[in-house]
Amino acid sequence: MKLSKEVPTSSSYQHLPAKVLQIGEGNFLRGFIDWMIQEMNKQGVFNGSIIAVQPTPHGKVLPKLAAQDYLYTAVLRGRKNGETVDYHEVISSISGGINPYSDWPAMKRAAESADLQIIVSNTTEAGIVYQEEQYDGDASPLSYPGKLAALLHHRFTYYEGAGDKGLYILPCELIEDNGKKLKSIVHKVAEDWGYSEAFFEWLDHSNVFCDTLVDRIVTGFPRGQEAAYKERLGYDDELITVGEPYHLFAIDADERFKEIFPLHKAGLNVKWGGVKEQRDLKVGLLNGPHTLMTPVGYLTGADTVLDVMTTPSIRSFVEQGFLDIQEALPMEEEVKKEFTSGVVDRFLNPYNKHFLLDIGMNSFFKYTSRLLPRLKTHAERGDLPETLVLALAALLVYYKPVRTTEKGLIAERGEEEYETRENPIVNALVLDTWQAIEEGRITILSAVRSILSREDIWGEDLDAMDGLAERVTAHIETILIEGMDVAVKKVAGSGSVKS
Repeated sequence: MKLSKEVPTSSSYQHLPAKVLQIGEGNFLRGFIDWMIQEMNKQGVFNGSIIAVQPTPHGKVLPKLAAQDYLYTAVLRGRKNGETVDYHEVISSISGGINPYSDWPAMKRAAESADLQIIVSNTTEAGIVYQEEQYDGDASPLSYPGKLAALLHHRFTYYEGAGDKGLYILPCELIEDNGKKLKSIVHKVAEDWGYSEAFFEWLDHSNVFCDTLVDRIVTGFPRGQEAAYKERLGYDDELITVGEPYHLFAIDADERFKEIFPLHKAGLNVKWGGVKEQRDLKVGLLNGPHTLMTPVGYLTGADTVLDVMTTPSIRSFVEQGFLDIQEALPMEEEVKKEFTSGVVDRFLNPYNKHFLLDIGMNSFFKYTSRLLPRLKTHAERGDLPETLVLALAALLVYYKPVRTTEKGLIAERGEEEYETRENPIVNALVLDTWQAIEEGRITILSAVRSILSREDIWGEDLDAMDGLAERVTAHIETILIEGMDVAVKKVAGSGSVKS
């Protein structure tokens, strides 16, 4: 039996008004925000549902959600307060879905709803970027900021600029000042499209873009365990979403929003107010090590975070990476050590398989937001930590293609192929670069310099960082000639090299 409305559940919240428009329907949002809204609905403090929006033209999740009547199972496994947690629940907080690329009018209707109060998103770090594009009103813009600008303008027009019809915007993307940055890009898009001064006035004074920080490890679908879960649950569910019990949502919002979205009243771990220190800790010492370990660990033969943490050589590399990242963060040493200790425990969670290939999606953007700030801090002090440099070199090798498909690039680990998931600009760059290297048209050092100099990818010219290109090149040559395991062993415990 497949999960649907025919499967008995303890409760359903799909009849509640759609107060939330959610751009994205992936594992994280389903295991975090959608679960939280279910928790609030269970306590009777929110009483609203979600419309999920497919964020990209080739999304696969929304049709699966629709086939299951927008139901899925959340599974929380791990340790909490010293006790083992292994809990599952059918989540019914999503009441519908929209593919904006095939039904843009449905998005406009959603923007017209008087029930709508909140827009949330998780389009990854690559999603909150400016993209010059046209909009004629009849078809969906490609970028998330473009969609948001179009929807807000449509709502402004529909309600004739009514001040009480503004929305709260909560981006969950892991970039610094995510609310402020999203707002600035929406402004730029709206300027491109020639929207009126009255719209900008309404945008700035009737809508609130909140800076946020999200924290929960969500590993998603339990691949390889389908039969066991079917036996446990009593039904098939293509969208089982597995995560850890721990969660934190930090939101910089006004007092009114606390009443509209009362996470605290449902006993959820929410921190209201400034998010910078919490963000720097979490992005630096949880997401940063994830990005550090992914290309290195995968090309060494590990498939999951747990594999990395139980393989001595890679774990030693990651532990040195923790120390290098800690040195570049300004908090009290005890705060950093305590947070790191908790992260290591979470990485060692034996219940959840967190696949490195999933973490590896959009790794160029993730390196830029998660590790590059730490590398720059070290460089300003005159040193380049080998862990951060090897992670960058491994990233370039991780994207070394053996062939292409319509979706992107296929790379190879031994005899095994894997798909890399990046934006088209990065895909084109690494494809052309590796072809040029293999055809002898360019040296590895010249190729590295060319990639590091791309300000459109890194936000600045990294080739200007003294000694970086040479160190990255040396690591790439070691990886290609001797293998990633040798490169890792050379670096583990090596510390920094003065530039």
